[in-house]
Amino acid sequence: IISPPLSNREITSFYLIHNMRYPKFIRVLRITAAIFLVGTRTSVQSFQSSLARTNRLQSPFSTFETSSISSKRHVSSSSDAKPTITTNKSSRRPRKNNKRKRAAATEQKQSKNLDEVETWRVYGIDVDPDALGTESTADTRKEQNGAVPPERQYLTPPVVSALLSRLRIKDLLAEEGAESEEDASSSQSELKLPPELKDARVVRRSIDARKRRGKSSAEPKYAYVVDVDITKGNVRKLRFIGQPGRMERLENKENRAERAGLEGNKMLPSEKKPKIIIVGAGPAGLFCALSLASSGLFTPIVLERGQPVEARGKSIGALIHRRSIDPESNFSFGEGGAGTWSDGKLTTRIGRNSGPVRFVLETLVKYGAPQRILVEGAPHLGTDNLVRLLRNMREDLRKMGGEVHFGNRASKFHIENGIIKGVDAECTEAHERHQSTGGKFAPVHEPGTTATFMGDAVVLATGHSARDVYEKLHEEGVELEAKGFAVGFRIEHPQKIINEIQYGKDWGGRVLTRRPSTDVVNAQHFSKYATDATQQHEGTLPVASYRLATNQAFDGEINRGAYSFCMCPGGQIVPSSTEDGELCINGMSFSNRDSLWANSALVVTVNPDDPILHEYRQTHGTLAGLHFQKHMERKACEFG
Repeated sequence: IISPPLSNREITSFYLIHNMRYPKFIRVLRITAAIFLVGTRTSVQSFQSSLARTNRLQSPFSTFETSSISSKRHVSSSSDAKPTITTNKSSRRPRKNNKRKRAAATEQKQSKNLDEVETWRVYGIDVDPDALGTESTADTRKEQNGAVPPERQYLTPPVVSALLSRLRIKDLLAEEGAESEEDASSSQSELKLPPELKDARVVRRSIDARKRRGKSSAEPKYAYVVDVDITKGNVRKLRFIGQPGRMERLENKENRAERAGLEGNKMLPSEKKPKIIIVGAGPAGLFCALSLASSGLFTPIVLERGQPVEARGKSIGALIHRRSIDPESNFSFGEGGAGTWSDGKLTTRIGRNSGPVRFVLETLVKYGAPQRILVEGAPHLGTDNLVRLLRNMREDLRKMGGEVHFGNRASKFHIENGIIKGVDAECTEAHERHQSTGGKFAPVHEPGTTATFMGDAVVLATGHSARDVYEKLHEEGVELEAKGFAVGFRIEHPQKIINEIQYGKDWGGRVLTRRPSTDVVNAQHFSKYATDATQQHEGTLPVASYRLATNQAFDGEINRGAYSFCMCPGGQIVPSSTEDGELCINGMSFSNRDSLWANSALVVTVNPDDPILHEYRQTHGTLAGLHFQKHMERKACEFG
């Protein structure tokens, strides 16, 4: 039967039927469908002539012709004859195995990348204090003058052993017989890593004293976070699986903050640099000034109402021993802010190992902080370390073109078109050591005068104690918004009691501060609990701390949040008042935390719309919270 030529639509259908990739056992159906289409709709000759007119389908049809139907076809034109098609199997061209080729190409590409090194972060490497021995706390205080970075100091043989056990490398090596037990122990003593690991670094170390399920007392563990460098081939071999909070692959293994334009990039001459006035030399003000000065694009001018850190100690000594308060230089005001004589705890909840946090920690180490803060889970500077650190910061800031003026209390703001352009500062008595005077204290300016500082922008980093600054801004018409705060009192405990509560009777006696008088008192307290098990402990622990929090503190009217704040183990309570007739207290610890006492603030939240502020809002409006605090501190002073 000779039928009309195929339309383009029918040819396209034929092409699709042929090129659909079915499993092998369905290909027979595909070829049968194609034969049926050719035999009942048109002759081979008319089909080929139609296909010749469609250039874009010539290649697919030729593929079909050579692979499915031979070139020898006989179609009867008789009405009685049935169409027959004969095929020549010997003339078929073998089908290309695209899947196999793609798989081979992928495998070849992956094999080339197997030697690439990745960095994985492993969490929860628990090490028993007994495994670390007496060095478990001693190594947190040893500084090796930068010869060995802290991430190496903490990578001790017990830590490496726990890491290998967690990664199941020891079992794998034992199965392959690649290393004997003697070789393994010797390699650990020399801190040689197995061939599977290129490198390892301790990122963080903390103490975990939580009670385990089914245990009557705490079993303290040192918890490590370790970064390991490993090839992609070994990642596949060891079957690493990313799990947030347990094992994660890092994109940036150094995990450092990107600081474009820093490190002395002198792009502008000093006379063309915009001047930025910074009011306050606390942590925020100092880091703001350092970032601006090191960029090479700005000239920071820091105004601090208090004394430089070396002279500030005299004001604090007069307050403690003679009860004489200097309203401009005390525990709250002066170089470094309230944190200088308030422990120097580095607390953050924005990501302990994030880039910006790491940048802050590295900057502190650069200026003299102990290197261990880069690794410790709860880093602590200590007041004694902050004095040297702040002095180095100030000297470097001036070398980069910045200015620091002490004894300058902001008294007026110059506002032009809604923008603060300058600051008037009242000069108070301030002394600073200078090389020109042989390291002796010398006055920085004549007190009782007023200095004017004009610039391109003003940054207020005054802290919460500078109430007069907020009142002055309110008078100048600057829009202020009330925010919530917390108020409470500070509680003090014997440190040995906190050690017992946190570590239990078995481990509390192993707290070591390296101060004989303190350690003897702690050991005597736990001697009554001594057993054979406690005497077998060789590890040591740091002084214990705690943290409390709840949002269900009912005061008879509403539920408030209540929480502990600024817990100072091995510390002392200090007065942080800024004016006569007021009493406010704070807590602090030196770097060794070797006092017999622990203290912590216990505070409750006060919201801007709190009922307790109602009478203050009627009189003082937005500044109701400040006047509430003043009233509380005056009452505390009256009570003694």
